[in-house]
Amino acid sequence: MDSSRSGHSVRWMDPIASFASARARSVEPETPTRQSLPEIYREHFDFVWRTLRRMGVASSAMDDAAQDVFLVVHRKLPDFAGRSSVKTWLFGIVMRVAHDHRRAHSRKGERTSHQAPGDLDALPDPVSPSPMQRAEHSEAIRLLERLVSSMSDEKREVFYLAELEQFTAPEIAEALGIKLSTVYSRLRAARLEFEQARAQLQAGEKGDR
Repeated sequence: MDSSRSGHSVRWMDPIASFASARARSVEPETPTRQSLPEIYREHFDFVWRTLRRMGVASSAMDDAAQDVFLVVHRKLPDFAGRSSVKTWLFGIVMRVAHDHRRAHSRKGERTSHQAPGDLDALPDPVSPSPMQRAEHSEAIRLLERLVSSMSDEKREVFYLAELEQFTAPEIAEALGIKLSTVYSRLRAARLEFEQARAQLQAGEKGDR
């Protein structure tokens, strides 16, 4: 994602990427199947950024949180065995970083939200939609965020990964460190809660007409 479109700075990435590249050259050549930190950054920064927002990180903390994620990635990458996808592995890191930042802001008495409307236009779309399609896409996500805002963190995480990120149930279990049966039960409960919230919203809209 072009950082100029989303309004956040990524200049802090340069020294990390440089250090990672130098380390890779000095230790051992990278295998074809192992991604470097700069490659992971380029391919998955969008995912990290929007997941941090959806996991409740405050707008004012987004740059710091994203930096923390990739610092952890840099530290743990040599130990990543590739038994799961990079995206699944990243989500576990993002979730822990988001939790730490929410807790820190909670101690400061600052309010966090699960999605800032201004961030919606920054979500990437690989097919380069028209302005009308982008507006419809943003409105759909805004509505979905409104409907899931009352869910517990456990159900919201499963619903978000399944419905928005298209993770499979086994991938969700791997990312969250929970049993597959727990994924299915939480997802069923989340979908039921979502449908109930949507029905209430539609009923309210009809009543306003």
